[in-house]
Amino acid sequence: MGYVTAVPHPRSEAAGPARAARRSLAVALTSGALGAAVALLSTRQRWSEGTATVAGGAFPLTARGSDVTGVPAALAIVGLAALVAVFAVRKAGRLLVSVLLALSGAGTVAAALLGVSDSSALDEQAAKAAGDTSATVDALSHTAWPYVAAVGGALLLLAGLLAIRYGRLWPAMSGRYERNGAPRVRRRAAPVDPDRPEEIWKALDRGEDPTGA
Repeated sequence: MGYVTAVPHPRSEAAGPARAARRSLAVALTSGALGAAVALLSTRQRWSEGTATVAGGAFPLTARGSDVTGVPAALAIVGLAALVAVFAVRKAGRLLVSVLLALSGAGTVAAALLGVSDSSALDEQAAKAAGDTSATVDALSHTAWPYVAAVGGALLLLAGLLAIRYGRLWPAMSGRYERNGAPRVRRRAAPVDPDRPEEIWKALDRGEDPTGA
């Protein structure tokens, strides 16, 4: 008695990459936008605190993240711009923008963690408060906000890695005009079979409406 080997249906095989593309796109958009927001918000919070000796007494000092380092906020903005730009370019350009997004996240993590041990902002305040350029901060301590900024950077990094891995499967913005400024002549699109996910994604990548509306 012979055995019957089950053959996967072509549609089910094609649906796998389409599902992976949709999921990775959703995760990248969410993590990228959330990561940039978290990093920016964190730099506006108090990162470190300490005291300076002024007239024999302890003078309290505090420093926000933006006082300690401006790198996380700047890279968060770059990362957010790169996340948007991923959908405006294709092929090699998309890969380069995806790498920029990942590097922005990695740089944000590194800058935030380096800020944990940075006392320069409070040392400068201590010198001004004491009227002595050699004065430094005493009883230095840090809050959890630098680590929160690092988490934001990690989310940006995740979005970049997903863009590098799955970005080629994501749809791109459709341009209405060619480089010379003339309107692009678009041919009538062939009907898209709604039961075939791979055709829907190809239509979106071409800038067509798969619904035919």
